[in-house]
Amino acid sequence: MLNIGSLVVDSLDYIMIVDKNYKIIYNTRYDAALNESSPEFKSSDILNKQYFEVYPELRKEDSSVARCIETGQIVIMKKQAYRDYASRRYLTNNVTFPLTRRGEVVAAVELAMDSAEDAKPDSATDRKFDEFVMRIQKDAGLITFDKILTADKKMKQAIEQARILATIPNPVLIYGETGTGKEMFAQSIINYSGVPREKVVIQNCAAVPENLMESILFGTVRGAYTGAENRRGLFEEADGGVIFLDEIGDISYTLQAKLLRVIQDGTFRPLGASEDRKVSVKIIGAMNTDPVKAIEEGNFRADLFYRFSSGFITLEPLRDRKEDIRLFVNHYMDYFSKVYNKAVTGIDMESMVTFMEYDWPGNVRELKNVIETMISGLRGREMLTFDMIPDYLVNRVEKERNRLGEVTGEKLAENILEEGIPYHELMDKYEARLINRAILEAGGNLSRAGELLGIPRETLRYRLKKLGL
Repeated sequence: MLNIGSLVVDSLDYIMIVDKNYKIIYNTRYDAALNESSPEFKSSDILNKQYFEVYPELRKEDSSVARCIETGQIVIMKKQAYRDYASRRYLTNNVTFPLTRRGEVVAAVELAMDSAEDAKPDSATDRKFDEFVMRIQKDAGLITFDKILTADKKMKQAIEQARILATIPNPVLIYGETGTGKEMFAQSIINYSGVPREKVVIQNCAAVPENLMESILFGTVRGAYTGAENRRGLFEEADGGVIFLDEIGDISYTLQAKLLRVIQDGTFRPLGASEDRKVSVKIIGAMNTDPVKAIEEGNFRADLFYRFSSGFITLEPLRDRKEDIRLFVNHYMDYFSKVYNKAVTGIDMESMVTFMEYDWPGNVRELKNVIETMISGLRGREMLTFDMIPDYLVNRVEKERNRLGEVTGEKLAENILEEGIPYHELMDKYEARLINRAILEAGGNLSRAGELLGIPRETLRYRLKKLGL
């Protein structure tokens, strides 16, 4: 069951309900009790009226409500522009989900957040909407292992490892750089485990002040400090279920010892209590800093890491799995084409070459944001082109190309020594750049690219695979 109660209060502007025959049953925009601007509207003008009569300029194929009713799927749409019967214009970000009875869609509920014409994908309003969508996807159990895209061997092994760990009580620690998908792995483990959602507790440890973390995790008893009351901590709330501690490395070194005790024997002591309490909780932790490095720097307990070692998952950065770039580009082109209701048919070769040469420090999250930025700015164009790529990304790629371009002839050894670049890494990067440029010059024709490079087509195909291009 999808619980939207708490989400609506802090994240939405309007709610509309439309039945399967496109009759408007309810819309808070026209409700005087919920909208102080409603005197300019008349409820009688919209309630029990046909949806496309109230919004006459909105085409069925452009409507998130219609798509939801027709497909029975949750629909996410940004920047949906439309006018009502009185020519009042609206621009909204929507999540629309179906109400079903005996497997049949009987209505659509649209949750809307007003947007500004000039709002960018990374604006505060859009970030708030994206967070809202993510929370709905979590509650609906839509994040699963099957949704993790990869062609990379190591990532596939990580998925299989995570599936196994989801079925046993061992604690799990997921390490990966920012944007590699740690939360998606954690949510997939939770959903695969079959634990009821009411027994799942999620806490971002980086978002809590250090002096409050102990009371939040383990609870308090009255009198522990001024104003303290008897309050259960997150571990007691998760008893019999799962607790996901995101950014677990941000927990203080001292508090990590108490966390270690919970992992070892399931016991802890609330702040101010005189007796221990016992719980049975599966712990999933995630961190974006290398735990071995964190141990060496004195920020992470070695004994805590050893307790996690049987369930340690490492997620590869995107720069080390180049073959996944094409997968994600295609996926997000399709996804954001629907979200922004755009007819995007593809991406040009120069853009793909640039994406392949870029090192993606923000990983998949950064690639997603770049594709969204490119698609959101489309004005009647159907293909994504190089000129749409954000300037910062192009500048970084050009800088790297210029740096590699200088590493030729007599300067080769000098550069390797001065910059500390491993020989094979430098050669791979330089070869990848040459191949990418040749393919671009050949318009994607591998035989012609091979001729430009002076190598057979099959040799080129082998090098492409070897370099992950």
